[in-house]
Amino acid sequence: MRLLATLARRYGTPLYVYDAAVVRDRYRALRGAFTRPVLVCYALKANSSRAVASVLAREGAGADIVSGGELVRARAAKFTPSRIVFSGVGKTEEEMAAGLRAGVKAFNVESSEELDALARVAGRLKKPAPVSIRLNPDINARTHPHITTGRAENKFGVETGEALALYRRASRDRRLRVMGVQCHIGSQITSLAPYRRAAAAVAALAKGLKASGIPLAFADMGGGLGISYKDEMPLDPKALVGTLEKAFADQPELELLVEPGRYLVADAGLLLTTVLYRKQTSKRRFVIVDGAMTDLPRPALYNAWHPVEVVSPRRGKKTMADVVGPVCESGDFLARQRPLPPLERGDLLAVLKAGAYGFAMSSQYNSRPRAAEVLVDGGKARLARRRETHADLTRGEL
Repeated sequence: MRLLATLARRYGTPLYVYDAAVVRDRYRALRGAFTRPVLVCYALKANSSRAVASVLAREGAGADIVSGGELVRARAAKFTPSRIVFSGVGKTEEEMAAGLRAGVKAFNVESSEELDALARVAGRLKKPAPVSIRLNPDINARTHPHITTGRAENKFGVETGEALALYRRASRDRRLRVMGVQCHIGSQITSLAPYRRAAAAVAALAKGLKASGIPLAFADMGGGLGISYKDEMPLDPKALVGTLEKAFADQPELELLVEPGRYLVADAGLLLTTVLYRKQTSKRRFVIVDGAMTDLPRPALYNAWHPVEVVSPRRGKKTMADVVGPVCESGDFLARQRPLPPLERGDLLAVLKAGAYGFAMSSQYNSRPRAAEVLVDGGKARLARRRETHADLTRGEL
């Protein structure tokens, strides 16, 4: 906690702080659980900070990207292009061209029209495009509705019948190279059952394609491995790996891919924020801090629960309080009804488990400059992103 107080004095708040050792340990635990060839592709959407992503690139991880901007970030973090998979339901032809020129491992195609567009781009560039079809197996991952992605009512992927048709088309098109199959059923998953059903669907599709003369090189089971924010019982990575390897045991020629994001970085990050004011109404005790939904939007978006700790707690009775920010929205809160000790103006709070979908989803709403980011590695802290200034708010405006 002493280091956090030092960082707050040096860089100000709100401030994101990441621990590189936690990121490395999580990656090594997951990668080491596999007994067959695997490529762990970090889902850059979870935290696209170059400092954090570079930790994983140096470990040999691949990257899962969903935009041309994330391709730029992945290259800046030094991910090997041939270890990058390009996902996303709405890739533009410009983004496809950038991915082809970079030499990505595969494009996870999510619709018939996208496959047509990719073929056109590959034809113009005279460079065959590596294709993986994203299967939507209509499986309920039993997570928040906004982050489930494998149901038939979701916008992602294609169902089995259409997937087979797309594979046949792609296999006959010289502008395309069929490489694999992909499936991603959601985020913050804490049960093995959805993974088991998804892996069975993907394995069956791969086996059927091979029998019809369309062999695949890899099977990508996506990400979604959950963590414990409050009282969830997260999956043991070894149990997940065992489930996946069992599903593909009779297809040893397939390289397995997984695309974790939250699992790798959520516990590695926290948001430091300073108490501005205290306020008591007839209904509530409020602690108003300089961090807001613009810095960590998960509570406002999903009613998500993050642990909150006082960096230097005072003695005294704990009472329930809402930790809220300065944004002009009643939904601007970081925590509701938490037992907190007596607080004074200037005290520091740490919002934990904020390394995933924190800064990556932050905004300048209410014209609030975005926070700074710091990476701690080997006991040394360095500024990973400077705090935005008011001049940054109007940069690019005419």
